[in-house]
Amino acid sequence: MSWLWVLAAAFAEVCGTIGLKKFSSFPTWRNLLLFTGGFLFSFALLYTSFQYLAVSAAYAVWIGLGTTGAVLVNMFFFHEGRNAGRLAGMLLIVIGAAGIKWLS
Repeated sequence: MSWLWVLAAAFAEVCGTIGLKKFSSFPTWRNLLLFTGGFLFSFALLYTSFQYLAVSAAYAVWIGLGTTGAVLVNMFFFHEGRNAGRLAGMLLIVIGAAGIKWLS
């Protein structure tokens, strides 16, 4: 159950990132709410996970999933560049975060 908090926090972080992208190009209250609400909810969920998990492992997995999710969303929905270097970077982030989790 504790890792579900981290997974939900990463999802909320991706929502906050989407809101940030939308708010930077079209500043509306709705986009501002998605931006701030996504990140605030993400931090709250991550904070909750710290009651059950080591901070280092939870934070590393949260950052890894959130970053990878944000890059994928930006590639597919906002048409950012797709190249082997970006995909390799994401793979390294996921491997690093998974390694920290498994070794904790």
